[in-house]
Amino acid sequence: MSTLLVVGGSGFIGREICRLAVRDGRDVRSISRGGRPPLDAPWADAVSWTSADLFRPNGWRDRLDGVDAVVHAVGIIRETPAAGITFERLNGDGTIIAALEAERAGVDTFVFLSSSVKPPGVRSAYLTAKRRAEAAIAGLDLDDVTLRPGPVYGTGQPHFSPPVNAALRLADSVPLIADRLGEARPLPVDTVARAAYRTAFDPAESLLDVADVRRLGDPVESSGGGTSK
Repeated sequence: MSTLLVVGGSGFIGREICRLAVRDGRDVRSISRGGRPPLDAPWADAVSWTSADLFRPNGWRDRLDGVDAVVHAVGIIRETPAAGITFERLNGDGTIIAALEAERAGVDTFVFLSSSVKPPGVRSAYLTAKRRAEAAIAGLDLDDVTLRPGPVYGTGQPHFSPPVNAALRLADSVPLIADRLGEARPLPVDTVARAAYRTAFDPAESLLDVADVRRLGDPVESSGGGTSK
């Protein structure tokens, strides 16, 4: 049985990745600050949830033992500098720490959920930190995969208000609008989660743009294919 660790598995996208992996009979682990989310679903009982500080690897390093693939699904779009919550730290340094620990543990594949664009009104440091993390993990001794979806919408999206979430869903559902948005095209959470999960165990491509994420996240798309690294 292959083992998947989701960093940020209790989050919006992370928990959907965990659900997919449990469905397929994987051994699924999650580390996040909050630990197990308040879910009343049978699949959640099959996940090994761990509450840990990403910036204190000694507290969660053992969760990498025997892991085949890691999906890093931690990120913020709002900062709280007084609490040390900044784009540079969470979106950049946090990703690099997780990837270095994965390399050290001999993990085969590291999947990073990055972004194609920065949200409106958000500092450019949001995307700068993501790109810095992408460049850092590309040089590690493991298969690295970076996903760059646009804004991600869906039930329970914590980063957007309900009206914004609804607007994103509408934009994605109207081809004339969606096509004009290009790399800023919104994507549903289940599509992004499926793409991340599939690439974790079939890392045929190293960089996936919005079109790639849509293709690999299609419910009827079989895993595999793509160009080699």
